[in-house]
Amino acid sequence: MSAHASRIGPLASLVAGALLLGAPLTVPAQDDMPWGSAEVNQKEYEPARVVYDVAVDTADEMDFVLDRVSMLNNVYEADPFDSHIVLVLHGREVPFFTRDQFDEHRDLMRRAESLTRAGNIDIRMCEASAALRGIEPEDVHGFVEIVPMADSEIIHLQQEGYSYMQ
Repeated sequence: MSAHASRIGPLASLVAGALLLGAPLTVPAQDDMPWGSAEVNQKEYEPARVVYDVAVDTADEMDFVLDRVSMLNNVYEADPFDSHIVLVLHGREVPFFTRDQFDEHRDLMRRAESLTRAGNIDIRMCEASAALRGIEPEDVHGFVEIVPMADSEIIHLQQEGYSYMQ
């Protein structure tokens, strides 16, 4: 490489090479935001009826589901007349809601129970899924309603006009 070429730098070499070859010129982005920033689309949402299909693996994931439900309830202004949110549990989170795991999941259970107090958020558990794990209804905290089968409950709620969330 000539002394002159080393002084013009890599970008100038790219431009010179592209011009010599007749290739289209593309310059690597120097900015870490080449498309600018996202725009906020302010909207107001009407309260609705929603069913969450819950099958998570960890307490942290269950806590995140509760975050989402809580935020949605806030968007709906906890309207007890026009909004209703149902969580249908049928995954590895099912044992979290039992007496046997209360000490391990005390904060999560207190939070889940507190969301149900106003009456527009319900937590339902699949009896079949619980039974497969050796869990009897009397082992499940009292703020949870046991339903025969999660899939049937979700279908039933959708038929009643509930929007599906996962």
